[in-house]
Amino acid sequence: MADVLSQSQIDALLKSMATTPTAEPAAPVKDEKVKAKPEAAPQVKYSKYDFYSPRKFTKDKIKILTSVFENYARIITSQVNGIFRVMTDITVMEVQERRYYEYVNSLNENDTVTLVNATIQEYNKNLPPLMMYVSPGLVITLIDHMLGGGDEVAKVKPGYRYSDVETALYRRILSYLIQALKDGFSNYINMEFKAQRIEDNPSMIQDVGLDETVAIIHLNVDVTGLAVERIRICLPGNLLENIFQIIDTRKHIARGYSYEDNRETILDNIRQSQLPVTGQLGTVLLDLNDIYRLKVGDVIDMNKGKDKDVKLYIGKQLWFTGKMGVYKKNVAVRISRRLFDEGDAGEDAQGDGTQESLQEAGAEDV
Repeated sequence: MADVLSQSQIDALLKSMATTPTAEPAAPVKDEKVKAKPEAAPQVKYSKYDFYSPRKFTKDKIKILTSVFENYARIITSQVNGIFRVMTDITVMEVQERRYYEYVNSLNENDTVTLVNATIQEYNKNLPPLMMYVSPGLVITLIDHMLGGGDEVAKVKPGYRYSDVETALYRRILSYLIQALKDGFSNYINMEFKAQRIEDNPSMIQDVGLDETVAIIHLNVDVTGLAVERIRICLPGNLLENIFQIIDTRKHIARGYSYEDNRETILDNIRQSQLPVTGQLGTVLLDLNDIYRLKVGDVIDMNKGKDKDVKLYIGKQLWFTGKMGVYKKNVAVRISRRLFDEGDAGEDAQGDGTQESLQEAGAEDV
C-alpha cells in the first residue's frame, strides 16, 4: 500500500528541490570548432592637415631633401668619428614641412642656435639663412674629447649655457658640420655655407616670419650607444624655393640636351683629336748580351725585304699597311691597304707570331 505524504512533507520536498544547485552544462564535443571572437582592427593614425596653410612643397621635393640630408648624415658621421674619436651613428629621423613657430617652440629660451648663410654659385639673389641647433650633450661630449677626456658621455640639463671657452670650441665643432652641408647638396646643386652668427635665444631671431613655411630636419645622434642627442636644422621656405627652382631648371636643360642630335658636333671633336701613328718595320729578337754590345754603325737584320708592307698602328690598334718611301726628303709610308675587320688584323697578327716563333728558335747575329 503506497505511502501518503502530508502537506508539510510536500512543502519540505519542494523547498529542498529549489535550493539544490543546478547541474553543470555538458562539456562541448571535441569535434566542434570553437569560434574565436574577431580581433579589433588596429586604428590607423593620420597626421592632421591644416587646410588654412596648405603645403608648398610636393612629396618629390621632400624626397630630394631627404636624400640630401641622408648623404649629409653619412658624411658628418665619418667626420665626427674620425676627428673627435667618438663612435656615433647619425641618421635622419624625419624631414617635415612645418611653420617656423613650430621650430622655435621646440627649443628652450637658453638654447644656442647658429645662423648659416647659404650662397649658390652664379646666383646673385640674397637668400635667408638656415638655422642649426645641436643639443648641448653632444657638444659637451665632443669638447671633452677635444680636450683629452675619456670615453664618458656628458649629461647636460636642458637650457645649458656655454661658457666663453666652450663657445669658442662650439664654433670649431659647428664649422665641421656646416662645411659638410656643401657635400650633402653636391649631387643636386653647388652651394657654399658659412656661419653668420650665434644666437643664445631662438625667440629673438627675426630673419624668418613666425608663419613662414620651413623644412625641419631632425637628425638622431647615437653616441656610443649610451646617449641619444639631436641635431635640428631649419631651412626657410624662400631658400628652398630658390634651390628647387635651380634644380628643376637644370633638369629641363639636361633633358632637352639629351634629345638633340649632336652627332656632327661629336664627330667634329673626334676629327680634331690627335692619335699617335706608329710604323712597324719588323720585329726581331735579340739577346741582352747583343743589345749591350751594340755600337754606332752596327746593322740589325730585320729579316724582311725592302719591298714588303709596313704596318701602321693607330694607338695600339693595327689599322693600315703600306710601302716605305720618301716624301720631301722625309721617310714616309704610302698606305696601300686598310684593315676593315678583325679577320685581316688577325691574319697579320698570326703571321707575326709565326715569324717571331722562327726568330725565337735562333737569335739573330749582329
